[in-house]
Amino acid sequence: MVPIRKCVIPAAGLGTRFLPATKTIPKEMLPIVDKPTIQYIVEEAVASSIFEIILIQGRYKSAIEDHFDIAFELERVLEERGKTSDHSMLRAISTLAPLVSIRQKRPLGLGHAVLMAASAVGNEPFAVALGDDLICGPIPGLRQLIDCYQRHRKAVVALMPVPSGQTHLYGVAAGRKIGDRETLIEEIVEKPKSNPPSNLAVIGRYVLPPSVFSILRDTKPGVGGEIQLTDALAQLARTEGLIGYEFDGRRDDAGDRFGYLKANILYALERADLREQMLEFIQELAKRQG
Repeated sequence: MVPIRKCVIPAAGLGTRFLPATKTIPKEMLPIVDKPTIQYIVEEAVASSIFEIILIQGRYKSAIEDHFDIAFELERVLEERGKTSDHSMLRAISTLAPLVSIRQKRPLGLGHAVLMAASAVGNEPFAVALGDDLICGPIPGLRQLIDCYQRHRKAVVALMPVPSGQTHLYGVAAGRKIGDRETLIEEIVEKPKSNPPSNLAVIGRYVLPPSVFSILRDTKPGVGGEIQLTDALAQLARTEGLIGYEFDGRRDDAGDRFGYLKANILYALERADLREQMLEFIQELAKRQG
């Protein structure tokens, strides 16, 4: 069994949906309650037995690296003030996993961002997690895909059913069911404008073989003039096989303004220190609006 040790997190996007907040703050650092979005992704990877995080980032994204570094001055102040729990929490963030940072100088698409990680990944299978997709479930989302990869020794993508009117927003996959949650993908299309092959959308979690890098090097720009990871996955499906896994859990889209607001509410409701106050507020608000 080949362990999946590394996870690539593409984080070079401009975050234009969240302007003006993202003029100076990376969108990945926008908080869900009181924790940056990207920290949830890194924690999911670590909980899935990932050893190393490979961050693909652009200009003005140094705040992400700083967040996962040691903050000596702040930690010293917290110690002096006797705030031991806060100190321990901050120190835990800096020890989650080793982090390698690679600069993507031009935003040429998700496929290009993944290709940027080739030298850091090397000749071994690896995971990819997109920072816009938060997955909350009984088993970490990446862990579910890693287990599927170990069973089949084929590339795996996360799938989720979506309403038919939303398929144009996603990569969409179709194929032959080979298990309760598993589909051997025979067709995968990026953001189909019409006649989607199914209602199964590709969500931002992948486990890929190193051979995907050579495919990406030969992949021409596709939808939006960008190098699409979906096009490389279609090639993998034809040559090596590709599994779609319908993960067990809830997906929140933190890359969409409404989805981001919903995620804040849902994650707040899952916290013991906030749940009661949030429920009271929601009930009071519903009465006012009613």
